[in-house]
Amino acid sequence: MLEITDLTKDYPTPRGTLRVLDRVSMQMAPGDAAAIMGPSGSGKSSLLYILGALEPPSSGRVTLDGRNPFELPAAALAAFRNEQIGFVFQDHCLLPQCTVLENVLVPTLVSPKKGASARARDLIAQVGLADRIDHRPGELSGGERQRVAIARALIGSPRLLLCDEPTGNLDHASAEHAAGILLDLHRAQQTILIVVTHSAALAGKLPRRFELRDGALRQVPAASERASARESNP
Repeated sequence: MLEITDLTKDYPTPRGTLRVLDRVSMQMAPGDAAAIMGPSGSGKSSLLYILGALEPPSSGRVTLDGRNPFELPAAALAAFRNEQIGFVFQDHCLLPQCTVLENVLVPTLVSPKKGASARARDLIAQVGLADRIDHRPGELSGGERQRVAIARALIGSPRLLLCDEPTGNLDHASAEHAAGILLDLHRAQQTILIVVTHSAALAGKLPRRFELRDGALRQVPAASERASARESNP
């Protein structure tokens, strides 16, 4: 279970404190998936950095399966992030000198696990790149590189999967393919999936949708719920 309680994030500026997150709260269980939308500068990336244990909140609490990563010492925090959280970024962030297999295995270099190579090969097959396993990023299309990034994010079987504009750099067909693979693997592994995106098409594929505006997070009713409300209140 991911629990976010009264999360606040402030940044100092020459004109005073800038609050980008204001008492944000939400809960997500394993298997839940949500899109977070909002205008540029609304705090979406700050929220992802905090949930990914990359940056501490100014106040409030974040727990994953009852553990608050910001209460851990530095080494334990790094291990928690590596083992419990997967990241997919808009820019795939692959190592150009490494093959597809090597890129997927990168997170396991910090914390080696038995059977990692076999799991990596299985994930690469699941994202449809078994025939590209020895290729380097420069030999892949943009959509293929992002599918490698998805496999890499899942190599450690994380509880929480965070995606920052995962289809933002892709054409429509590649975006649809990557999104389908991402959601299929999420459902198969029952991760907690949070996707920050400007794409209404991608957000519409997720069962929950939130909007972040003026520091506040609110849940947006699904299209089916909005249609039902209109029928109930003609």
